[in-house]
Amino acid sequence: MNSFAGFVKKEFLHIFRDPRTLLILFGMPVAQIMIFGYVITNEIKDIPIAIFDQAKDRASREISNKLVSSGYFSLKMNLNSIKEVEPVLRQGEVKEVIVFEPDFNNKMESGNKGTVQLLTDASDPNTANLIVSYTSGIIRDYALSRYGSEKMPSLIEPKIRMMYNQDLKGVFMFVPGTMALILMLISAMMTSISISREKELGTMEVLMVSPIKPFQIVVGKLIPYIVLSFINAVVIIALGTFVFGLPVRGSLILLLLESLLFISLALSLGILISTVSNSQMVAMFISLIGLMLPTILLSGFIYPIENMPLILQWISNIMPPKWYIIIVKDIMIKGEGLRFVWKETLIMLGMTLFFMLAAIKRFKIRLE
Repeated sequence: MNSFAGFVKKEFLHIFRDPRTLLILFGMPVAQIMIFGYVITNEIKDIPIAIFDQAKDRASREISNKLVSSGYFSLKMNLNSIKEVEPVLRQGEVKEVIVFEPDFNNKMESGNKGTVQLLTDASDPNTANLIVSYTSGIIRDYALSRYGSEKMPSLIEPKIRMMYNQDLKGVFMFVPGTMALILMLISAMMTSISISREKELGTMEVLMVSPIKPFQIVVGKLIPYIVLSFINAVVIIALGTFVFGLPVRGSLILLLLESLLFISLALSLGILISTVSNSQMVAMFISLIGLMLPTILLSGFIYPIENMPLILQWISNIMPPKWYIIIVKDIMIKGEGLRFVWKETLIMLGMTLFFMLAAIKRFKIRLE
């Protein structure tokens, strides 16, 4: 009995002496509850919109004010020309453009229909449906409060157009997100497990005392997995195009180069994970739990980042998949070029260099 009690005490001490185990046991559940509680929601708030008001009369102003004051939308800009609509949607500055036709108020007062056109970025179909539903509801509520239920249906006619994804196919949202999730998990996990295996077998010490420099060790570990992961990316793009019907409207070469950059980022992150892992199991656990949940929840893959609390929006900026998903959607769905994705490209490049230098520094510390 005393031996058993000593064994149990030893196990407790072993757990309490390992900060990483304590973090996994107590930190991860709290983080997951907080993230799921705040992120998983079917509501919208502070969605950036633009308004092109050709009427500038009482009704158009009141509807605009009602939309902005609702808390669901924030007015990003007022447009001066219909030609400005396409660029602001393409650049992702707004999620919806509301267009009031000329003489909007007078048409309603005279008993004719006043037309409001809702142009929505449907590259994320779920969010687009919510935005259109909320906007239409606010417009109907305005007409009801001003004219009553009898005249309301015949006075305002919302005309809805979903941009870039007219049929609202869910694959337009899931394929880019799945690409980011698969490439991030597989690339990071493969490299972290590979180097952790070297540690477990004792062959890493041989490499560390060899004439090979830390930089050469890191790059040598990266190259094979870059090639294999790039083939994986090509297969995923091909499946998305030929099986699910997701078009590649932009440059395929640019898409492949951006995928190669993202793979390099994920691989360098995997090497950094391996430097703080003593076994393959720990490396796999960190790669799966530490990368999968943030990729799903905080990258804009499923849940719109605009709906999240401000602190989670800040945290999402350090999630590499967020920037890759934006790039993939812009190139594949909107047909954009480097002129529209250069900022996201520079962010991913900066992250890649940071993780690479951090991993090399960790190797140098081990050498010393």
